[in-house]
Amino acid sequence: MEQSVNIICMKWGNKYGAEYVNKLYGMIKRNLTLPFQLVCFTDDAQGIDPAVLILDLPVLDLPAGAPERGWNKLTTLQNGLGGLSGEALFLDLDVVIVSNIDALFSYPAEFAIIRDAKLRKRMIGNSSVYRFKIGRYAEILEKFQTNFAIIQQQHRNEQAYLSKEIHERGELTFWPESWCPSFKYHCMQKWPLNHFIDAKIPEGAKIIIFHGHPEPDEAIQGITHKWYRPVRPTAWISQYWQE
Repeated sequence: MEQSVNIICMKWGNKYGAEYVNKLYGMIKRNLTLPFQLVCFTDDAQGIDPAVLILDLPVLDLPAGAPERGWNKLTTLQNGLGGLSGEALFLDLDVVIVSNIDALFSYPAEFAIIRDAKLRKRMIGNSSVYRFKIGRYAEILEKFQTNFAIIQQQHRNEQAYLSKEIHERGELTFWPESWCPSFKYHCMQKWPLNHFIDAKIPEGAKIIIFHGHPEPDEAIQGITHKWYRPVRPTAWISQYWQE
């Protein structure tokens, strides 16, 4: 029997409810032909589909009051993560999968991540979707825990620090540009056309990422919270973003 591939996500705090995990599971099931196990590391498993493997959220010992900039994601780098082994694909909870994702598991790379759409001139990834070998980068997590005060001053968030460290090891690889477009930068029209033209799925897209606003549920309704970046109600999201 073919071994299942590891897909992991994280849910902490109250920003995302269990429905985000359940919709992620549904999208994976519809768009992956490989056997898989979705693992959710969380501090609250209530309402999550029983088909999802629930594991305790790894503890990241940060000083009280430290700014939340996604640093918790770095715990995915620890040795023996949740008893898993081999490669793992990390997915943010607010992604929308729109086509088959088998190729994300065969793409040749030690570490694959999205190239940040806003920082294209720099070797910085967007960690909404990344694939890595479990335990291979444990030293990056250990370095962070030992030097947190300095690192948080040098890097805006976890993905900037992670990208730098992986790049210095010569293993930073970006997914093909078309695979993981940003809803905000690649699907929505630029101003002023975004007032009149609906957001569209770019050709070749596999996973659409959402960062900041709008979130998927907001985009469906046409809400962005930004007067200078309006979005028309985007009904097609709900066709993909479901359990």
